[in-house]
Amino acid sequence: MFRFKARVPRKVLALGLPTAWGAMAITYKLACPLAQQDSLGARVVTSAVFFAVGTGLVLHVRQALVRELRQVREVAGAAQSALLRPLPSRIDGLNVAAAQRSADRGAWVGGDLYEVIATEHGVRAVMGDVRGHGVAALGTVAAVLGAFREAVHDEPDLGRVLRRLDRALARHLRDDASSEEFVTVLLLEISRDGEITALNCGHPWPYLLSGTIVEPLARADPLPPLGLFPLPTELPPVPCGSLLPGDSLVLYTDGVEDARDGRGRFFSLQAALVGVVRESPITPQAILRTLFTALLRHSRGRPADDIALLVLRNDRTLVDCNPLGARGCDMGGSAAGARPATMNPQPTNHL
Repeated sequence: MFRFKARVPRKVLALGLPTAWGAMAITYKLACPLAQQDSLGARVVTSAVFFAVGTGLVLHVRQALVRELRQVREVAGAAQSALLRPLPSRIDGLNVAAAQRSADRGAWVGGDLYEVIATEHGVRAVMGDVRGHGVAALGTVAAVLGAFREAVHDEPDLGRVLRRLDRALARHLRDDASSEEFVTVLLLEISRDGEITALNCGHPWPYLLSGTIVEPLARADPLPPLGLFPLPTELPPVPCGSLLPGDSLVLYTDGVEDARDGRGRFFSLQAALVGVVRESPITPQAILRTLFTALLRHSRGRPADDIALLVLRNDRTLVDCNPLGARGCDMGGSAAGARPATMNPQPTNHL
């Protein structure tokens, strides 16, 4: 009841102020003797009165629009935080940084999705790209991310996680015929000893940064995007080597490499990463900052598609498990099975 009463004066003010301005102008024109004269001075005064009335009305409308825009942005910020939750700066010994930018001007989130979660099966990450971009793809993003956040804890292997995502997408498309019809998805699992396995449905393979070497994580042909064709009966994860201490993975959506400059040339992500690894120190935050700066400069600040980047760096320390000093069997910082809490979470950057 109190909240209802608090809103009444605003509505009265919103309707009453323009009415008062209009009544003032009409009263002046009909009742003021000066307004009936044709002298130059009377015309100047009359013009000034109506100019003041018009200015007041414009300012009032502008203030109402600014207030409404501020409320819309607050709602968009809340939706953004619920959909693409801010990632902690460290997850189970991995240093994490992520950022995305929507192609739709004024939109904070678009058709790109990502998440990183530590589970008893290892650290699992997803990077995806919904067909289309902007706010029209949000429903599909929510369906896929929601399924991933549940499945990674329940399913022991990536193949079953992928099937859960496929079923969730199918249900969503069946319930909402206006939704986008397919999604490219990359699933990664990083075990406690750094071994990487992946399942790729039509998504670009990430880049592995090891020292000064920049190369694709894998070159295997991906499966078709989710939603186009049924998944095959067997879904064996692809072994992708190891993420050693100090190595980094750069996951991205195709909007990054599809960005063009004024002459129509595509952005070379691999060349940009080669320049990044020459700098020191190479942190996920520095990689992200350098790549986005180069990308926006290349596309003159107007990318044609949604873009997203996710960087994972192995900051675990090797633990020697035998007296001969051979390579350890586990890495420090990976003992916790669940996603660890952090006192200093690093918000996802929405550029």
